[in-house]
Amino acid sequence: MAISIVDRFGRPLRSLRVSVTDRCNLRCHYCMPEVDYAWLPRETLLTFEEITALAGAFGEVGVDRVRITGGEPLLRRELPRLVSQLAALTPVRDLALTTNGVLLAAKARALRDAGLHRITVSLDTLDPRRFETLTRFDEHAAVLAGIDAAARAGFDSLKIDSVIMRGVNDDELVDLIEYGRSVGAEVRFIEYMDVGGATHWNRGAVVAQEAMLAALEAHYGRITPLGGRGSAPADRFALPDGTTFGLIASTTRPFCEDCDRSRLTADGVWLMCLYATAGTDLRRPLRAGATRDDLVQLIRTVWAQRADRGAEERLIVGARTPLIPLAALKKDAHLEMHTRGG
Repeated sequence: MAISIVDRFGRPLRSLRVSVTDRCNLRCHYCMPEVDYAWLPRETLLTFEEITALAGAFGEVGVDRVRITGGEPLLRRELPRLVSQLAALTPVRDLALTTNGVLLAAKARALRDAGLHRITVSLDTLDPRRFETLTRFDEHAAVLAGIDAAARAGFDSLKIDSVIMRGVNDDELVDLIEYGRSVGAEVRFIEYMDVGGATHWNRGAVVAQEAMLAALEAHYGRITPLGGRGSAPADRFALPDGTTFGLIASTTRPFCEDCDRSRLTADGVWLMCLYATAGTDLRRPLRAGATRDDLVQLIRTVWAQRADRGAEERLIVGARTPLIPLAALKKDAHLEMHTRGG
């Protein structure tokens, strides 16, 4: 039986985001706006068996929700095999994946058959030309095909995540909700965050939750907060006809006090916070022969000392600029958003 642990602020460890690769087949403006990047050495990447072993250890301290991320996770070969292994872990009651959708059309059914419960697809625009400008790739049609395949595959939940930036795509809020409605997906709007590789971030580009709600109410009429967010990142709302959507206000209204998640990079570095500048190497003890009990004890010790409140600390910064200087990012891939799996 899993025995829960809490950090120094009384927050339990319930959710683990597992990156399976730092590589990506898009170059989104808010995540990978530069031309050149430092990459993790391939020999350091965890095998599926190593990921499963670590996930099992996390399960013994209370983790029951696992989300597979990247980079772009569908670039990792034979990913359904990992899904099957994670789905077989007794503590895991919720197994999800976040993808940019480019490769999803051919893989949605296999992922569902392997035991994946929920899927989230990133889609920031419905305009193919704007998509290419935002991502530097002409893959808009592939993403829409992936979403359609996911809708047909019968996942327990299908969500669409859209990062909203002023003057870029903030005119598409209504269109994105209507598209989500048409494919049976709940749309979540995300404030532009100043994390990791967001080297072009500036405060003026952030569209706050209040502004998004005002724009949507101007079109739809009264919007009702649904409450009951718990430790989930999104505040959920309902339109007058009952259609639901979410808003993730990480930049202007952080939710650090309820955060129960941590991140495991593809090479086994465990990060307590999306804003963390350092983490705990779990690959080294694992490959040195650490037992399950050894790993569980290490996880307990590190989480018990956790005091991260990164987004709240950023909120009070006066002259707020990108979190990590470009020179530092080029020296350490672990500082990048695409390495730590947003």
